[in-house]
Amino acid sequence: MRKLKNSFIAAFSGLKDTLLEERSFKIMFITAFLVVATMFYFPTSRIKKVALLLMIFSVLILELINSIIERLLDFIHPFPNGQVKIIKDLMAAVVLVVSIGAAIIGLVIFLPYL
Repeated sequence: MRKLKNSFIAAFSGLKDTLLEERSFKIMFITAFLVVATMFYFPTSRIKKVALLLMIFSVLILELINSIIERLLDFIHPFPNGQVKIIKDLMAAVVLVVSIGAAIIGLVIFLPYL
């Protein structure tokens, strides 16, 4: 039971650090909160809520993975490097594509209410 508790403490510590230090994650987290609030304000169906939550968690998870990879690359190769830049750009592109998809899904769901 102690190991489980320590695992949760570590996970929440990582989430707190991410919220404090990663500007992009902070913006996405605030946006997610606003989408959830909007989702409950408008009479959205259960399936639409599930779709929105899936997209929210997909974006947040990918942003966390992006942050992990960036920090790892900065640790392994602290000096400017063309290959490291390409990897970081590709990870940013992954997050961008999913974010655009999430925005499109959000517009499809919420536009009829606006």
